Amino acid sequence: MKNKEMTPIFFAKQSDFDQMIKKYSVLICIIISVILLVIATLVYPGGSLLDKNSIGFDWSKNFISNLFAAKAINGSENTSRIWAIIGMAFHAVGYGVFFINMSKKIPAKHAAIILTYIGVANILFDFLIATPLHDIMVTISSTLSLIGLFYITVFVLKTKLHLFKFSCIICLLTFYYTLYLFGSGNWRLLAIMQKISFISSMLLVLGLEYFTKQEDFKQIKPGGQKIQATNR
Repeated sequence: MKNKEMTPIFFAKQSDFDQMIKKYSVLICIIISVILLVIATLVYPGGSLLDKNSIGFDWSKNFISNLFAAKAINGSENTSRIWAIIGMAFHAVGYGVFFINMSKKIPAKHAAIILTYIGVANILFDFLIATPLHDIMVTISSTLSLIGLFYITVFVLKTKLHLFKFSCIICLLTFYYTLYLFGSGNWRLLAIMQKISFISSMLLVLGLEYFTKQEDFKQIKPGGQKIQATNR
C-alpha cells in the first residue's frame, strides 16, 4: 500500500523536474557552454595568429575557433579541443531552443515558422563550427542567426519592451560590425569584437527568453501590424 501511495508522488516530482528542465533549458545550456569554453581556454597550449610562440589563450589575440583545432597554433597537441567541442554543442542546443521558444511568442505565423526552422538549423550548423567545416559553417550559422535576430527585432520594436528595443539594435550592430571585420581581415580587432559579439548576443538571448512573454506581443496582429486601442 505504501508503494502505491508513493508512486503518484514520484511521478508528480518527476513531472515538476521535467518542467523545470524545460523552462530553464536555454539558461542551463548556455551556462554549461560558457563553463566548458572557459575550461578550454585555460588548457589551450598556446599560439595565436599574431604570435605563434605565445603561451596559453589570450582573449585579445586568440579566436574561439583556435580551441577546436586538433593542433594548437604553436604546434602542440590541442588539449582544449574536447572541452570546446562539447561546449559548442551545448551552445548550439541553447540557441536553437531559444529561437524555437521565441517562435511561440510571436503571433505572426510566417515569422514563427521561419524562427522555428532557424532554431532547428542552428542546432546543426552551430555545432559544425567546431569541425573542419568551420569557415563555411560560420557563414551559414551567422547568416541564420542574423535573420532570426532581425525578425525578432522587428517584432520587439512594435512592443512596449523599450529596453529590449535598444538591446536588439545594439546586438545587431555589433554582429554586423564583427562580420565586417571578418570580411576586411582586421584580425587584431576581430579577436576582441568576436568576444564582445558573443557576450552581447548571449545576454540578449537570455533576456528575451526569460524576461519576455507571449502577452508582450499580443498587441501585434498576425499580419505584423500593431493593434490600435479604440474607444467605444
